[in-house]
Amino acid sequence: MNSIRRIIVVDNHPLTLTFLKLHLEKEGYEVKTARSGLEALDIIKYFTPDVMFIDLIMPNINGIKLCKIIRSMPELDHIYIIILSAIAAEKRNGLLDVFTFGADTCIAKGPFQKMKQHIKTALDRALSGTDMGANESIIGLDDTCPRVITSELLSGNHHYEVILNGMTEGIMEVTAEGRIVYANPAAVSLAGTSEESLLATHFHALFRKQDQATVQSVIMNHTLPHQTTVNNGSFIINDRQVECKFLPLEEDGYTQIVILDDVTEQKQREAQIRHAQKMEAIGTLAGGIAHDFNNLLMGIQGNISLMLINAPDGHPDKRRLGKMEDLIDRGSKLTAQLLGYAQEGKYEIKPINLNDLVNKTADTIARTRKDITVRRFLTDPLFTVKADRGQIEQTLLNIMINASEAMPDGGTLHITTKNITATDRERPKGFLMTENYVMIDISDTGIGIDDAIIEKIFDPFFTTKGMGRATGLGLASAMGIIKGHHGNISVDSEKGKGTSFKIYLPETPALHSPQQHRKTGSSDKVLKKPTILLVDDEMHVLDVGRDMLTALGYHVLTASNGSEAVETYMNHGNMIDLVLLDMVMPAMGGREAFIRLKEIKESVKVLLVSGHSIDGEATEIMEQGCNGFIQKPFNMETLHERIKDILNPTQA
Repeated sequence: MNSIRRIIVVDNHPLTLTFLKLHLEKEGYEVKTARSGLEALDIIKYFTPDVMFIDLIMPNINGIKLCKIIRSMPELDHIYIIILSAIAAEKRNGLLDVFTFGADTCIAKGPFQKMKQHIKTALDRALSGTDMGANESIIGLDDTCPRVITSELLSGNHHYEVILNGMTEGIMEVTAEGRIVYANPAAVSLAGTSEESLLATHFHALFRKQDQATVQSVIMNHTLPHQTTVNNGSFIINDRQVECKFLPLEEDGYTQIVILDDVTEQKQREAQIRHAQKMEAIGTLAGGIAHDFNNLLMGIQGNISLMLINAPDGHPDKRRLGKMEDLIDRGSKLTAQLLGYAQEGKYEIKPINLNDLVNKTADTIARTRKDITVRRFLTDPLFTVKADRGQIEQTLLNIMINASEAMPDGGTLHITTKNITATDRERPKGFLMTENYVMIDISDTGIGIDDAIIEKIFDPFFTTKGMGRATGLGLASAMGIIKGHHGNISVDSEKGKGTSFKIYLPETPALHSPQQHRKTGSSDKVLKKPTILLVDDEMHVLDVGRDMLTALGYHVLTASNGSEAVETYMNHGNMIDLVLLDMVMPAMGGREAFIRLKEIKESVKVLLVSGHSIDGEATEIMEQGCNGFIQKPFNMETLHERIKDILNPTQA
């Protein structure tokens, strides 16, 4: 280096900065000062020095990192770097290896008067291009002041202590014997004790007994010199799931840092997501099974209805056919539960009086279980709720039956209805309330629910009653129905003291009752023999449906899909009085077919038919002007009544 004119001094101690600036300027140098590594990097952008004096211990970016950054910049490669360090004397053998991070020489901080000579020696080295490789000693090592060393160490330690104390992860230092010598506040909190009680204890003792041997083995495997691998493990500390990362310290290899990350909530969320995905898959399967099963039941029911027409009174087969109809009805109720769980099948959504439903269901329980006292605390008026009456009644019945069965020796059933606003604290667990709700609380004084199974009670096919005694669909169906109405159910239970189910249904603004069909007369007769277009993709349903309608005295046209139905109606629409339209069909489903039919003739009359509805799709079609809905399976009498209601409504 031919000459030295420009110098930057980087030190977080104001007295050191002032001393060096005044001394160097007096010697004729142009001097800039910085109190941190970041500030120094900003100065370098407009002031390129020949020499830099850099302190090791600084906030933000320390001296070692600053040296490495400068050496990574080719345009600054010529800068002669002099380290200022009080802790130089603390390094092994009294030698600070400045080459490892790019410095050229090092001055040990000491009394200012003696440092003047040390600075001159360092600048002479800079002028001659001499570094510590030629003279392996730290300048001024013998003049280092212990008090300055202590101050600088404390300054550096405080900087890192602030960082460690603010971390959400637990940080521990563990010795070769597995004893804890440092723990930040997050680690102390995880351990569930005080710092004084934690330090010097064995690390593996923090964990549950079944994990302790594994943790101890990991600690021992990572206390070998030069071990650099990181081992991850997930263990339990005080009922919290904690992921541990073991990092051996580079300095000696015999102690190590352990990072403790509490992942309890994360694992719980992951489990909830997996459970929701599983339930969604089961729901899709349940909905599909129910739809197919209802189509099968429809074929059986239709044929039984036709056989009953021809069976004379007193014929022994007529009684058997009646029993078969009862079995079909039971099967239909089972599929209704499946559809409830799948959040499907609701098709009569309208404002309902929840207090009336609660009273009706509670009366049923009171009549059948005389040993149970039913107490009612009903708020009147309740918020308006728009829902399917049959499904909500089924939900209340399922929960009340469960409550009564939880009191085999009798007890008290408390039923409460209440308006809950979005600002109220009373809300279902894990349910974000952004609107007003009606709450129905059904509480019993029964045996309670074990903690081990309370998370499973809404799972489909889960039952504690044993095989053959229950389907395990009651509560699953209830939850599906309420979720399908954009509500939720929460449950609280204490073993031996009882259980409380809280049902939440969102408020619906008051609505006008749907306009009734205009009545034209009291006679069931029609002027001509009506023609009905029957649309269904299931051939056995199409065949039996045609026979049923023919037996009822109608002309029948058939179509096996939506496209065929639209084409048939386009060609014969003037003679078709009613379309019986299946909802779920491949290619063109019932909804699209309905829209196309309305485009052909606005006044088309349509009776929607389905084994289920998808996400309330039937309701949407009804609101667009569909004339009615009938759910499979149905008998001839029900079918005839629905058709008459549409084609020949009576005078109100």
